[in-house]
Amino acid sequence: VQHMSNFNNKFVVVTGAAGALGKAVTEFFIEHGAAVAALDYSNEALLKSFPKAIFQQEDNNNLLLIALDLTKRDSCAEGISKVVQRFGKIDIIANIAGGFEMGAPLHETSDETWDFLFNLNTRSILNTSAAVIPVMLKQGGGKVINIAAGAANSGRAKMGPYIASKSAVLRLTESMALELREKNINVNSILPGTIDTQRNRDDMPNADFSKWVKPSDIAKVIGFLASDDANSIHGANLPVVGLS
Repeated sequence: VQHMSNFNNKFVVVTGAAGALGKAVTEFFIEHGAAVAALDYSNEALLKSFPKAIFQQEDNNNLLLIALDLTKRDSCAEGISKVVQRFGKIDIIANIAGGFEMGAPLHETSDETWDFLFNLNTRSILNTSAAVIPVMLKQGGGKVINIAAGAANSGRAKMGPYIASKSAVLRLTESMALELREKNINVNSILPGTIDTQRNRDDMPNADFSKWVKPSDIAKVIGFLASDDANSIHGANLPVVGLS
């Protein structure tokens, strides 16, 4: 849809931007005219994913790289403050940051594993929301897209903490949507299937990669939810699974 893809004069935050999906989402928005603040845990990871040549702009006025700890509220608030100082507003946030870990049975799960997955997958959204939603309320609107998981709809053996943390994203998305929809803020989530990344290929070398969903395809769906075409969508949890 041609008109959907125009994000000129839009300012976007992408968390987990150095990862495979975050990189694809960042590139999608920049290719469609937006300015993007790419957030991740280290400058090294960000610079590796975003050499200047990708965007062919010496000054990179449309790309702001910020290293921060999304699991710490103060660090997150400081990073978002830098975004607002640079851009003046935040039209869209794509909460891409997250982690996966297969584990032990639940009764053998350590506090460290539990905290790692809930901090990265769930608390990170709490922290970005605390920093970004007041900005959107003040400016009169915005779009929030969270990343849950196709696996979040039912339990699986040895994946309890991961599935619980991603299931929480679904309920947080729905709750935020009901809180904010009358404020012109749309909150929705994506439930990806197995994403075709190099890490997943390395971890599952015998799988049929052609059935996995490509990061660029997920980015297009995020772009739709971030567009004016999705103004009437609130609290949707949208599966994007390819053939996986």
